Amino acid sequence: MSKKIDAGENLSDADLLKLEAQYCSWGDTVHYAKELNIFTHCNGSYLYDKNETPFLDLQMWYSAATFGYNHPRLKAALDKQVATLPQLACQYLHKEKILLSAMIARDVEKKFQAKGRVHFNVGGASAIEDAIKVVRNHTKKNPVFAFMGSYHGRTLGATAITSSYRYRERFGHFADRANFVPYPYCFRCPLGKKKESCGFECIKQFERLFESEYYSLVNTKTRQCEYGAFFVEPLQATGGYIIPPKGYFVELKKILDRYKILLVDDEIQMGFFRTGKLWAIEHYGVTPDIMVFGKALTNGLNAISAIWAKEELISPEVFPPGSTHATFSSNPLGTATGLEVMKLIADSDFEKTVPQKGAYFVARLKELQKKYPHIGEVDGLGLALRIEICRNDGFTPNRELTDAIMNIGLSGQLTSGGKKHGLVLDVGGYYKNVFTLAPSLYITEAEIDLGVDLFEQALKKGIAETGS
Repeated sequence: MSKKIDAGENLSDADLLKLEAQYCSWGDTVHYAKELNIFTHCNGSYLYDKNETPFLDLQMWYSAATFGYNHPRLKAALDKQVATLPQLACQYLHKEKILLSAMIARDVEKKFQAKGRVHFNVGGASAIEDAIKVVRNHTKKNPVFAFMGSYHGRTLGATAITSSYRYRERFGHFADRANFVPYPYCFRCPLGKKKESCGFECIKQFERLFESEYYSLVNTKTRQCEYGAFFVEPLQATGGYIIPPKGYFVELKKILDRYKILLVDDEIQMGFFRTGKLWAIEHYGVTPDIMVFGKALTNGLNAISAIWAKEELISPEVFPPGSTHATFSSNPLGTATGLEVMKLIADSDFEKTVPQKGAYFVARLKELQKKYPHIGEVDGLGLALRIEICRNDGFTPNRELTDAIMNIGLSGQLTSGGKKHGLVLDVGGYYKNVFTLAPSLYITEAEIDLGVDLFEQALKKGIAETGS
């Protein structure tokens, strides 16, 4: 096999998997799946293996490829930049960086009446690190709040504000770990309340933490809080695409403003019209102090991310040159592609089409829910959708069935029209029993119907395999 590798000859999937087992780190997430797929090309809503089996992708690279794989307009923009200015050290300027920053900052200013600036980095976790720096620089405080169920990345700083201990367990003590507050997960309310009658009890519980200095958060005499910011996901992503109830963030923001706690909005998965708005936080009637975004900014064609922060937090006087830096942070390939994404959005009608497609998808899934008690909840905001898989009581989490369905989809042995198909699904949720669906914004009703049909096939097979 070594001669084949040296000569660049084609190898079988079996040969490649042997090499992978020997030479590739397993520290990423590939080996979460039972089926290890080797894909060869992609287009639209589909991934393909060497046998040309179409795998309908309902997670689109964790919402990075929001506008579909191999989008011709975005690919053309990247190709053009490759042919003109493909490389440039980030201490020098290029037109695309300036125009992209201006488009984003002007959009935010129009929607939130807040002037601010854009700062680029590489990858969502790196942008979270920059947001942490902005917070600490402004507030001079290290502790922050975050939500239970939160996921903000796996660098050390981002892991400290990600709720799962699993990501910290092997890496020593995290002195600046966030204070984790329950997310309004109404299907599994941690307070045992009902959404229709709870009266935002979770908000009331949070507010009570500020009543006495002996609760450790605030000096009630000076009204100074020890915590500088609250890092939020406007729709909890890895936690299971949980949608907060209407009015929740308005009430939360009142408390944060009272104690001068910054609101940091993590839009990494939900930004760029995943929810039917350019920024998911637009749904909730509050203005963030900082926004973090990435993934769909370049449709996954280049690793680039960014933060937007209010002028008083990031002006050159308070956040001067060299405050943070990454070699590839505002590389021209990424900024050119991001600029074309923003132009594509301006030329599209996603604010209308995404909610329409999302409503159709949810309606089709609710039809399945009526047939199968194993589907405990179906919900969605735009094209951010959740399917919570349970035992046949409709509530007890069923991770075994969830894993079975995922692996059946990846096997590529489902059928439609007499042909083999695969189904790409992502699993999230507190109990790893939630399918978090993030299809292409260009998904058609026919593809939604296909996705529901393939999912039902996988569900039936999974129930049979697990005896659920």
